[in-house]
Formats: sequence, C-alpha cells, structure tokens
Amino acid sequence: MGPGGNRGWLLRLVIAFGFAQGAVSMARPAVSYRALALGADERAVGLIAGVYALLPLFFAVPLGRRTDHGRCAPLLPVGVVLISGGCALSGVAGSLATMALWSGVMGLGHLCFVIGSQSLVARQSAPHEQDRNFGHFTIGASLGQLVGPIAAGALIGGHDMARTSALALLIAGAGAAVAFTSLWRIERRDTAATSRAERGDRVPVGRILRARGVPGGILVSLSVLSATDILTAYLPVVGEQRGITPTVVGLLLSLRAAASIACRLVLTPLLRLLGRRALLMVTCLLAALLCAGVALPTPVWVLAVMLAVLGFCLGVGQPLSMTTVVQAAPEGARSTALALRLTGNRLGQVAAPAGAGLIAGAAGVAAPFVMLGGLLLLSSGVALRSAAAEAPAGDGEAAGAARAAEDGRAARR
Repeated sequence: MGPGGNRGWLLRLVIAFGFAQGAVSMARPAVSYRALALGADERAVGLIAGVYALLPLFFAVPLGRRTDHGRCAPLLPVGVVLISGGCALSGVAGSLATMALWSGVMGLGHLCFVIGSQSLVARQSAPHEQDRNFGHFTIGASLGQLVGPIAAGALIGGHDMARTSALALLIAGAGAAVAFTSLWRIERRDTAATSRAERGDRVPVGRILRARGVPGGILVSLSVLSATDILTAYLPVVGEQRGITPTVVGLLLSLRAAASIACRLVLTPLLRLLGRRALLMVTCLLAALLCAGVALPTPVWVLAVMLAVLGFCLGVGQPLSMTTVVQAAPEGARSTALALRLTGNRLGQVAAPAGAGLIAGAAGVAAPFVMLGGLLLLSSGVALRSAAAEAPAGDGEAAGAARAAEDGRAARR
C-alpha cells in the first residue's frame, strides 16, 4: 500500500515510540538522581547527560545513508534492544564512568529507533500529510515523556536514592522491551527504496545542508531538543536546591510533556491559522522567555504554569522541523537529511548539557536555563528569516493535494 493509505501502521508506531521514549524519559532523571547519590556534582551530571548523545553523534549520518538505500524497519528492534540494555545496565553500574558509558548506549538505541521511525513516516506519508503525520508520530514521544518522569519520581521518592534510582532504571529497561509488541506488523509496511535517485549515487552531505530550509530546520530542532534535555537533566538539580521532592519534579516534567501532546493534537488548525514559519517563530520566542523564567526562584505553582506553556511551545518545533527538512531535502536523500537533523540534535545534546554543567558549576544551576533562552531566541530569528520564501502550511498542503490529484489523473490516462 502506498503513501497516504491506511494509517494503522502509524498508530502502532506511535505506541512503540511511546514505550521506547517512556523508558528513556524515566531513565534520564533516574540517571541524574543515581549520579547525585554516587557523589556527582553539577558538572558531572552535565557530562553524563552529554555522553548520552556522544555515540549517536558519529552514527547518525551512516544510519541515514543506509535507510535511504534500504529498509527502515530493521532499525526499530535494534534500537529497542539498545535502549533496554542501556537503561538496565545503568541501574547496576557502580561508578560514574560506567553510568556514562551505558547512558551512551541508551542514546545510540534511541537514535536507531528514531531514524528508522522518522524515515518510515516520511516514506509512507503523502506530502500534504507530513505535517499531520509527523505531529501524530511525536505524540508517542510526548506520551513517553509524560509517563516516564512520573514513574521515575514516584519510585525515587524514598530516602535511599541510590537504591530507588537503580530500581527505576531496571524498570525502565523492562518497559522499553514492551515496544516489541507493536513492531512486528510495522515490518510488513516497510518497503525498500525504489526511486531512481535512491538507486543512484548518494547525494553529498554538503548539497543537503545547502538546501533552503534544511539548516534552519536543524537549528530549530537542536534548540527545542536541547531545551527538553536540559529540563529533564537539570530540573532534578533545581528541585534538590529548592526543596522540591522528586515526586513533584516528576509531575512537573510530565506536565510539560502533557502540554506538548495537547499542542500536537491541535497542530493542524494552528498551521492553518498561522502557517509554519510564523508558528515556529512565535513558539520559539515564547519558549525563550519561559526558559529564562525557570531560572527565577518562583513558587512551585508558578513553575508549573511556566512549564505547561513551555511544553506547548516546544511541542511545535520537532514535528515541523521534520517536515521542513524532509520537504527541503533532495530526492533520494530524505533519510540522510533527517539523520543530519538528528546529528544536530545530538550535537546539541552533547554540547548543551556539558556547557550547562560548566556554567552551572561556575554561575549556579539557574544559568543553563538562561543559556537555553538565548538559543531559542536565535532559533526564533532563524525561523523568521530562513523560510522567507516558504508558503504557509495550508498552501503547502493544498499544493501537495493538487500534485497528488494530478498524479492520479496522469495514472488514469
């Protein structure tokens, strides 16, 4: 069945992604708490969070190349195995260096799963369906980000943080394995790439990066993911300093994820109202102000309101940056373009937590949130300028529908 057909495969992919992302979202704050229990300071927490993205940084483009010239689905079970193993082995690690290593394995597994699943969505969606389908796909990530921190906070709420954080990591590993139950029928949906461009020479990376819209999409995605990552890694540290319990920190992180789900459920009408460029610009600008606001010593209820609005704004960036990159990339290099986007994400996940750790050690734990505000402000400006020639999303959908109708008429003739 070709693009635009039955979307049962997308629902199964969302469910699998929900379990995989839930495990990662449960494991990452648990890793921070376990590192603190083992004697880590703010710098060490930032470095461990950065190692999560270090291995994927070197593997993203080769995996994207492979996917452009082959099938997407085999990457999904490989990713689940690596996520599950990385979570569980982090729970039994006895040193900060070992925890960092298994955190990197977890990150590599997440990369495999995301490249395979995003490429599958791009390949199986008609052009006018991509904003919607990528939005629905990222609901799986938000569901995982909603449940994972709540589960981690509930388990780590006790006094023996070293033991309870290890238990949370072992449970996260088991939860990731549940994703296998939704993967088997996705394998049937995947087909090898067949276009002339995909069978021919590989498109140079430089040409992909020079395509209008690709650099801007990568920067927006990097900024949004870095903000989510720093929130996940450093809100536990903020909570420790302000006397906020792990249970409440987990609820706050989940509130942000719930707001991202709400955003993606109403993404299509928002696109029709504002268009892709304006929506990205406004939400990045608001997110910049709210990230800086997290640094202020506000009451918990004010922090909750800020995180809810911040989650709604951050929920826009990931699906729209996927569509921007896919539609801007040369034919036959879309998976590689998505992999370059993920490389940018992982570069941000290496640099942002490591930089946040250094800044937090020198200027206090609130400083990384101000840094994120500046990065999102830059993304808002890039979203305003880099897509100046881009039509609003509604026009793009109409154009995609017109192309699909023309293709259908040509086929009938």
